[in-house]
Amino acid sequence: MIGAKNIMDLSDAEIDDARGVLDAHNIRVLGIASPLLKCTLPDAPAVDDRFQQDMFASKHTFEDQPRLTARAFDIAERTGAKIVRVFSYWRTVQPDAVFERVAAALQALAEQAARHALVIGIENEHACNIATARETARVLDAVPHQNLQVVWDPANAYVSGEEAFPAGYGLLPAERIGHVHAKDCHMRGGHAPQWCPVGEGDVNWTGQIAALQAAGYDKAIHLETHWGGPDGDKLEGSKICGRNLSRLLSSSR
Repeated sequence: MIGAKNIMDLSDAEIDDARGVLDAHNIRVLGIASPLLKCTLPDAPAVDDRFQQDMFASKHTFEDQPRLTARAFDIAERTGAKIVRVFSYWRTVQPDAVFERVAAALQALAEQAARHALVIGIENEHACNIATARETARVLDAVPHQNLQVVWDPANAYVSGEEAFPAGYGLLPAERIGHVHAKDCHMRGGHAPQWCPVGEGDVNWTGQIAALQAAGYDKAIHLETHWGGPDGDKLEGSKICGRNLSRLLSSSR
Protein backbone atom coordinates (compact mmCIF):
# COMPACT_ATOMS: atom_id res chain seq x y z
CA MET A 1 0.00 0.00 0.00
CA ILE A 2 1.07 3.56 -0.74
CA GLY A 3 -0.99 6.48 0.53
CA ALA A 4 -3.72 4.15 1.85
CA LYS A 5 -4.18 2.64 -1.63
CA ASN A 6 -3.36 -0.90 -2.65
CA ILE A 7 -0.49 -0.90 -5.12
CA MET A 8 -2.75 -2.47 -7.77
CA ASP A 9 -4.99 0.59 -7.68
CA LEU A 10 -2.22 3.15 -8.18
CA SER A 11 -2.00 5.02 -11.48
CA ASP A 12 1.09 4.87 -13.66
CA ALA A 13 1.98 8.38 -12.45
CA GLU A 14 1.72 7.31 -8.80
CA ILE A 15 3.87 4.24 -9.46
CA ASP A 16 6.47 6.38 -11.22
CA ASP A 17 6.47 8.90 -8.34
CA ALA A 18 7.07 6.09 -5.85
CA ARG A 19 9.84 4.69 -8.01
CA GLY A 20 11.44 8.14 -8.09
CA VAL A 21 11.50 8.35 -4.30
CA LEU A 22 13.00 4.86 -4.03
CA ASP A 23 15.61 5.57 -6.69
CA ALA A 24 16.64 8.75 -4.87
CA HIS A 25 17.44 6.64 -1.80
CA ASN A 26 19.06 3.76 -3.72
CA ILE A 27 16.26 1.38 -2.73
CA ARG A 28 15.64 -1.46 -5.16
CA VAL A 29 12.19 -2.97 -5.69
CA LEU A 30 12.46 -6.75 -5.33
CA GLY A 31 8.84 -7.78 -5.63
CA ILE A 32 5.25 -6.67 -6.04
CA ALA A 33 3.06 -7.54 -3.03
CA SER A 34 -0.03 -8.10 -5.12
CA PRO A 35 -3.38 -9.39 -3.81
CA LEU A 36 -3.67 -11.86 -6.68
CA LEU A 37 -5.84 -14.88 -5.75
CA LYS A 38 -6.73 -13.24 -2.43
CA CYS A 39 -10.44 -13.53 -3.03
CA THR A 40 -13.29 -16.00 -2.65
CA LEU A 41 -13.22 -18.91 -5.09
CA PRO A 42 -16.69 -19.40 -6.62
CA ASP A 43 -18.47 -22.76 -6.40
CA ALA A 44 -16.25 -23.86 -3.54
CA PRO A 45 -16.91 -24.93 0.06
CA ALA A 46 -17.62 -22.16 2.55
CA VAL A 47 -14.82 -19.84 3.62
CA ASP A 48 -13.25 -20.79 6.97
CA ASP A 49 -14.11 -17.87 9.26
CA ARG A 50 -11.62 -18.87 11.97
CA PHE A 51 -8.83 -16.97 10.21
CA GLN A 52 -8.58 -13.19 10.04
CA GLN A 53 -8.54 -11.91 6.47
CA ASP A 54 -6.18 -8.95 5.99
CA MET A 55 -7.50 -7.00 3.00
CA PHE A 56 -4.89 -4.21 2.87
CA ALA A 57 -7.35 -1.96 1.03
CA SER A 58 -7.99 -4.62 -1.61
CA LYS A 59 -11.56 -5.63 -2.38
CA HIS A 60 -11.01 -7.31 -5.72
CA THR A 61 -13.07 -10.32 -6.76
CA PHE A 62 -12.49 -13.55 -8.65
CA GLU A 63 -13.69 -11.85 -11.83
CA ASP A 64 -11.02 -9.16 -11.40
CA GLN A 65 -8.11 -11.61 -11.47
CA PRO A 66 -7.22 -11.47 -15.22
CA ARG A 67 -7.12 -7.66 -15.11
CA LEU A 68 -5.12 -7.68 -11.88
CA THR A 69 -2.62 -10.14 -13.32
CA ALA A 70 -1.93 -7.91 -16.30
CA ARG A 71 -1.62 -4.90 -14.02
CA ALA A 72 0.75 -6.69 -11.62
CA PHE A 73 3.05 -7.63 -14.48
CA ASP A 74 2.94 -4.03 -15.76
CA ILE A 75 3.82 -2.65 -12.31
CA ALA A 76 6.67 -5.14 -12.01
CA GLU A 77 8.06 -3.91 -15.32
CA ARG A 78 7.71 -0.24 -14.31
CA THR A 79 9.51 -0.83 -10.99
CA GLY A 80 12.10 -3.41 -12.03
CA ALA A 81 10.65 -6.04 -9.68
CA LYS A 82 11.26 -9.70 -10.49
CA ILE A 83 8.76 -11.40 -8.14
CA VAL A 84 4.98 -11.06 -8.08
CA ARG A 85 3.60 -12.35 -4.77
CA VAL A 86 0.26 -14.19 -5.00
CA PHE A 87 -2.04 -16.23 -2.77
CA SER A 88 -4.36 -19.25 -3.06
CA TYR A 89 -7.91 -17.89 -2.52
CA TRP A 90 -9.52 -17.41 0.89
CA ARG A 91 -9.24 -20.61 2.88
CA THR A 92 -12.27 -22.85 2.71
CA VAL A 93 -13.43 -25.36 5.29
CA GLN A 94 -12.19 -28.06 2.88
CA PRO A 95 -8.88 -26.93 1.34
CA ASP A 96 -8.34 -30.32 -0.28
CA ALA A 97 -11.55 -29.87 -2.26
CA VAL A 98 -10.12 -26.85 -4.09
CA PHE A 99 -6.49 -27.97 -4.32
CA GLU A 100 -6.61 -28.84 -8.03
CA ARG A 101 -8.17 -25.47 -8.87
CA VAL A 102 -5.51 -23.64 -6.86
CA ALA A 103 -2.75 -25.60 -8.59
CA ALA A 104 -4.25 -24.85 -12.02
CA ALA A 105 -4.39 -21.13 -11.24
CA LEU A 106 -0.76 -21.12 -10.12
CA GLN A 107 0.30 -23.08 -13.20
CA ALA A 108 -1.38 -20.51 -15.44
CA LEU A 109 0.24 -17.61 -13.58
CA ALA A 110 3.69 -19.23 -13.77
CA GLU A 111 3.30 -19.71 -17.53
CA GLN A 112 2.32 -16.06 -17.98
CA ALA A 113 5.14 -14.89 -15.71
CA ALA A 114 7.69 -16.83 -17.76
CA ARG A 115 6.76 -14.77 -20.82
CA HIS A 116 7.57 -11.63 -18.82
CA ALA A 117 10.79 -13.00 -17.23
CA LEU A 118 9.08 -12.83 -13.83
CA VAL A 119 8.63 -15.25 -10.93
CA ILE A 120 5.32 -15.99 -9.23
CA GLY A 121 5.82 -16.24 -5.47
CA ILE A 122 3.06 -18.17 -3.70
CA GLU A 123 2.91 -16.97 -0.10
CA ASN A 124 1.78 -19.50 2.48
CA GLU A 125 -0.96 -17.46 4.13
CA HIS A 126 -2.94 -18.70 7.13
CA ALA A 127 -6.18 -17.25 5.77
CA CYS A 128 -5.74 -18.93 2.37
CA ASN A 129 -5.85 -22.49 1.08
CA ILE A 130 -2.06 -22.87 0.95
CA ALA A 131 -1.13 -22.03 4.54
CA THR A 132 1.33 -24.56 5.94
CA ALA A 133 4.68 -25.77 4.68
CA ARG A 134 3.09 -29.17 4.04
CA GLU A 135 0.45 -27.60 1.80
CA THR A 136 3.10 -25.45 0.12
CA ALA A 137 5.33 -28.44 -0.62
CA ARG A 138 2.34 -30.26 -2.09
CA VAL A 139 1.45 -27.44 -4.48
CA LEU A 140 5.08 -26.93 -5.53
CA ASP A 141 5.22 -30.64 -6.34
CA ALA A 142 1.99 -30.37 -8.34
CA VAL A 143 3.27 -27.31 -10.24
CA PRO A 144 6.96 -27.95 -10.99
CA HIS A 145 7.21 -24.86 -13.21
CA GLN A 146 10.50 -23.01 -12.62
CA ASN A 147 8.68 -19.67 -12.54
CA LEU A 148 6.70 -20.69 -9.45
CA GLN A 149 8.53 -20.27 -6.15
CA VAL A 150 7.44 -19.85 -2.55
CA VAL A 151 7.39 -16.73 -0.42
CA TRP A 152 8.08 -18.61 2.80
CA ASP A 153 6.41 -17.12 5.88
CA PRO A 154 7.18 -19.21 8.98
CA ALA A 155 4.85 -17.15 11.19
CA ASN A 156 1.90 -17.80 8.88
CA ALA A 157 2.61 -21.52 9.02
CA TYR A 158 2.76 -21.33 12.81
CA VAL A 159 -0.57 -19.49 13.00
CA SER A 160 -1.99 -22.30 10.86
CA GLY A 161 -1.09 -24.81 13.57
CA GLU A 162 2.19 -26.12 12.16
CA GLU A 163 5.64 -26.14 13.75
CA ALA A 164 7.18 -23.84 11.17
CA PHE A 165 10.80 -24.64 12.00
CA PRO A 166 12.35 -27.11 11.81
CA ALA A 167 9.46 -29.43 10.89
CA GLY A 168 7.66 -27.25 8.34
CA TYR A 169 10.73 -25.75 6.73
CA GLY A 170 12.21 -29.22 6.35
CA LEU A 171 9.39 -30.15 3.95
CA LEU A 172 10.20 -27.36 1.50
CA PRO A 173 12.54 -27.71 -1.50
CA ALA A 174 15.19 -25.15 -0.59
CA GLU A 175 15.90 -24.29 -4.22
CA ARG A 176 12.33 -23.04 -4.69
CA ILE A 177 12.32 -20.56 -1.82
CA GLY A 178 12.34 -17.24 -3.67
CA HIS A 179 11.63 -14.82 -0.82
CA VAL A 180 11.17 -14.93 2.96
CA HIS A 181 8.81 -12.92 5.20
CA ALA A 182 9.94 -12.14 8.74
CA LYS A 183 7.42 -11.49 11.50
CA ASP A 184 6.82 -13.10 14.89
CA CYS A 185 4.00 -13.87 17.28
CA HIS A 186 2.69 -15.84 20.22
CA MET A 187 -0.33 -18.13 20.05
CA ARG A 188 -2.62 -18.45 23.04
CA GLY A 189 -5.24 -20.80 21.67
CA GLY A 190 -7.38 -20.60 18.57
CA HIS A 191 -6.07 -18.91 15.45
CA ALA A 192 -5.64 -15.33 16.72
CA PRO A 193 -1.91 -14.46 16.84
CA GLN A 194 -0.44 -11.94 19.23
CA TRP A 195 2.15 -10.19 17.07
CA CYS A 196 5.41 -9.15 18.70
CA PRO A 197 8.95 -8.06 17.78
CA VAL A 198 10.82 -10.37 15.42
CA GLY A 199 12.90 -12.84 17.42
CA GLU A 200 10.84 -12.43 20.60
CA GLY A 201 7.95 -14.75 19.78
CA ASP A 202 7.40 -18.44 19.22
CA VAL A 203 8.90 -18.65 15.73
CA ASN A 204 12.45 -19.99 15.94
CA TRP A 205 14.08 -17.27 13.85
CA THR A 206 17.58 -18.08 15.06
CA GLY A 207 17.30 -21.63 13.75
CA GLN A 208 15.40 -20.61 10.63
CA ILE A 209 17.98 -18.05 9.53
CA ALA A 210 20.86 -20.43 10.23
CA ALA A 211 19.14 -23.12 8.15
CA LEU A 212 18.58 -20.73 5.25
CA GLN A 213 22.22 -19.72 5.30
CA ALA A 214 23.36 -23.34 5.49
CA ALA A 215 21.22 -24.09 2.42
CA GLY A 216 22.91 -21.28 0.49
CA TYR A 217 19.87 -18.98 0.45
CA ASP A 218 21.08 -15.69 -1.05
CA LYS A 219 17.81 -13.85 -1.64
CA ALA A 220 15.88 -11.39 0.51
CA ILE A 221 14.42 -11.65 3.99
CA HIS A 222 11.64 -9.10 4.10
CA LEU A 223 10.44 -7.47 7.31
CA GLU A 224 6.65 -7.68 7.49
CA THR A 225 5.29 -5.14 9.97
CA HIS A 226 2.30 -6.84 11.61
CA TRP A 227 3.28 -5.82 15.14
CA GLY A 228 1.66 -2.54 16.13
CA GLY A 229 4.74 -1.35 18.02
CA PRO A 230 5.13 0.06 21.55
CA ASP A 231 2.07 2.13 22.49
CA GLY A 232 0.75 1.73 18.97
CA ASP A 233 3.78 3.37 17.35
CA LYS A 234 4.16 1.19 14.26
CA LEU A 235 7.15 3.12 12.92
CA GLU A 236 9.06 2.54 16.14
CA GLY A 237 7.92 -1.07 16.06
CA SER A 238 9.36 -1.45 12.58
CA LYS A 239 12.67 0.00 13.74
CA ILE A 240 12.81 -2.42 16.66
CA CYS A 241 12.03 -5.37 14.40
CA GLY A 242 14.61 -4.20 11.88
CA ARG A 243 17.31 -4.03 14.55
CA ASN A 244 16.33 -7.45 15.88
CA LEU A 245 16.43 -8.96 12.42
CA SER A 246 19.84 -7.43 11.73
CA ARG A 247 21.17 -8.92 14.96
CA LEU A 248 19.74 -12.34 14.10
CA LEU A 249 21.37 -12.24 10.68
CA SER A 250 24.72 -11.12 12.09
CA SER A 251 24.78 -13.69 14.89
CA SER A 252 24.08 -16.62 12.57
CA ARG A 253 26.98 -15.91 10.22
